[in-house]
Amino acid sequence: MSAVLDNRRSLLPGRFEFLMGLYAENYHRLTRLFQPQQLAPGRYVSNVDDGLDVHLSVQERHPYTLELELTYDFVDIDTGRRAPSAQLRMYTDAHVAEALHCHPGRHLWQVLGPFPPAHSVFQHRLRMNGFLSRWLEYLVEQGHSVGTLVPQPQPQPQSSEGARK
Repeated sequence: MSAVLDNRRSLLPGRFEFLMGLYAENYHRLTRLFQPQQLAPGRYVSNVDDGLDVHLSVQERHPYTLELELTYDFVDIDTGRRAPSAQLRMYTDAHVAEALHCHPGRHLWQVLGPFPPAHSVFQHRLRMNGFLSRWLEYLVEQGHSVGTLVPQPQPQPQSSEGARK
């Protein structure tokens, strides 16, 4: 037999390589969908007349990373926040994007506990980023794009004079 067939593991990517590939896929889907690297920090909404507005918030911008939140205009009855919701980090130099968490207002430690086993963390990251990949694909199929993305006006802080009146 050939050396390739003798070592079947060489034909299939490992779980870590699969996750990194998913991160790269999410980066390219997100870039083709909304081009967040070109957006200024702020809130944006995409409406394609299907009644499901998509909200993108560019929260922070650093030289090689972007912090984003992607959500629908649904409101979760239990939390009062928009859902589904994904907190994302894009690494523009490495061309990868990962879902940090997909629960409104909850961080990984709140979902898995303070000291989860590494396998649980890895499985959770696979689920979150698999969900993100499917969601981004769905948004493209629905017609969302950078062309449907509109900046939302930022709420103006009330002046102290306006608050006294």
